[in-house]
Amino acid sequence: MGDRTYYSTMAEYNQWMNRKVYAVCVQLPDETRKKDMGAFFKSIHGTLNHLLYGDRAWMGRFTQQPTSPTRMGEDLYSDFEELHRARIEMDQTIVDWAATLSPEWLSQPFEFTSSVDQKTRTFPTWVLVTTLFNHQTHHRGQLTTLLTQLGYDPGITDLPWLPTLTVDPDADDD
Repeated sequence: MGDRTYYSTMAEYNQWMNRKVYAVCVQLPDETRKKDMGAFFKSIHGTLNHLLYGDRAWMGRFTQQPTSPTRMGEDLYSDFEELHRARIEMDQTIVDWAATLSPEWLSQPFEFTSSVDQKTRTFPTWVLVTTLFNHQTHHRGQLTTLLTQLGYDPGITDLPWLPTLTVDPDADDD
């Protein structure tokens, strides 16, 4: 899994999907975004914060510039506009960073200490970079469910609809 193209595509997909989700979330009143809807991070706002928390934690590890995030589950930003600006900045940081990845770095062992259980673990770097993108997709799926429950449609969320992907005219359109 040392293919920079894969990670660059996932970074672009992450940015695209976050733009789509935030375009819907900006339409919601603040009290609706912050309402406890029974989600793992309670609300839409809490889940948006957790996504940014996770991205900052992983990017801090990968770039050796650790962040000092709040505890997991605590909001980084109570103000939606500040959260949105931070999300835009982080998404661009991830896109720029993904373009620099090398197969050599991705194949190296990477040691980190989990913020969940405080245990130190070592995995091939590519596994953990993949985890960054998998984590985003997992929690964005929760967000799209919450938005749909409120009657808002985030639109198509599948990777093949990423606008920057080129279309293979010979491929099936399944």
